[in-house]
Amino acid sequence: MVGMLAVRRTDAVLVLVALVWGSSYLVAKSATDVLPVLAVLFARYALGALACGGVVLVRRRAWTRTEGRAGALLGVTQAAVLVLETYGVAHTSAAHAGLLISLTIVLTPPLDRTRPPLPGRFYAAALLCVVAVGLIGAGGEGLGLPRVGDLLMLAAALVRAGHVALVGRVTARHRVDPAHLTAVQMATGTVLVLPFAVPHLGALAASGPATGARLLYLALLCGVFAFLAQTWAVQRTSASRASLLLGTEPVWAVATGLALGGEHLTPWSATGAALLLTGTYWGQAVERAHRARTPAGPSRESGKPLAGSVPAP
Repeated sequence: MVGMLAVRRTDAVLVLVALVWGSSYLVAKSATDVLPVLAVLFARYALGALACGGVVLVRRRAWTRTEGRAGALLGVTQAAVLVLETYGVAHTSAAHAGLLISLTIVLTPPLDRTRPPLPGRFYAAALLCVVAVGLIGAGGEGLGLPRVGDLLMLAAALVRAGHVALVGRVTARHRVDPAHLTAVQMATGTVLVLPFAVPHLGALAASGPATGARLLYLALLCGVFAFLAQTWAVQRTSASRASLLLGTEPVWAVATGLALGGEHLTPWSATGAALLLTGTYWGQAVERAHRARTPAGPSRESGKPLAGSVPAP
């Protein structure tokens, strides 16, 4: 009984992390409706860096040079992801953003050169996702090209996949403290965004309490809390189970967009959403089964870093 309760508690934490990540698209979109994108990015990074710094100070663990160098490199790639995602969600719906970023799941394994070659079924799942993207971006006009916001989210998914693959290589080759790595990434992002955000700091300072709450949600809950909770949970369950539960993020993105954001899906985009979820889960299952039959391969999950990186919304 105690063991079952522990499993359920761990599962609940992972579902909560997925829910928080899924809801982040609507929160980010709401924030960019009030503030310039660069102001939102700076606030998110700066608040996250301060929170991560507090965690690091409390833990008082020794640093390594690798954590500093790798964290700075990953901070650059993570900043690229967040810039594309935030501009993307500002020009599309939260539901579309959450669905399209889930393409990271099928984009990451081919980019990770440490993995064994993938079977043809994986690429069939990826092709299904491509068709789904056309339907999602078509609106009410049928199959067509995605809109600007959707294209930015597709670019974010590709860059995020490269970032996840890079995190996998770094954490596979070196022993690094995930909190240290995350703190350096957040500090690097803050430094990179600050020069571009300076003209908008006045608007940021003048923003009301509702916008401030959104920014705190993005920085603390979608960043620091989600990362720490994810790290705690994956140490207490299997990688496959964690990946499956974290993979519900796009479902929560659609649910919050429709229920709280007043968004809607056309019949074409709803069909695309169903196909995309099918394709990503199919691709994830194929990759997971293939890796299980290849013990020499690394145990990273596709589409989500299980350690070493704060995921982007």
